[in-house]
Amino acid sequence: MRSFLPIVLSFICSVTFLAGAASASTVRATVDLSKQRMTVYVAGRKKYSWRVSTGKRGWRTKPGVYTPYAQREEFYSTKWNMSLPYLTMIGYDGTAVHGTHQTSRLGRPASHGCIRLSISNARRFYRLVQRFGFSQTQVVVRP
Repeated sequence: MRSFLPIVLSFICSVTFLAGAASASTVRATVDLSKQRMTVYVAGRKKYSWRVSTGKRGWRTKPGVYTPYAQREEFYSTKWNMSLPYLTMIGYDGTAVHGTHQTSRLGRPASHGCIRLSISNARRFYRLVQRFGFSQTQVVVRP
């Protein structure tokens, strides 16, 4: 039985490695800062493309790769004195994806660093994150 132990351990390590590779983000949202657009892929297939508003001058949205870690369906920011519906937190600096009532500003930088969507699109994104989970969701912000 001892002679099989290295083979069994090797097999377990291989399966664990492959499972980790296969569990790449099921939901991937790519935010293009230059185009002010978020494209959402589910299981590698393009599902949505939405206009966004990201950080205005002095409040830049930081490029990077983010994993959501918290959500609130209804949130009111006393700091910014505004409603942030369907809030999905992605950055520990306060960066989030959320809905906005200021839809006329979508398509150009207008936020304090967050990624703003129409409320209906923020709801769709929020529910995708709920459905697939934080660990299976990735938000990629590109310059």
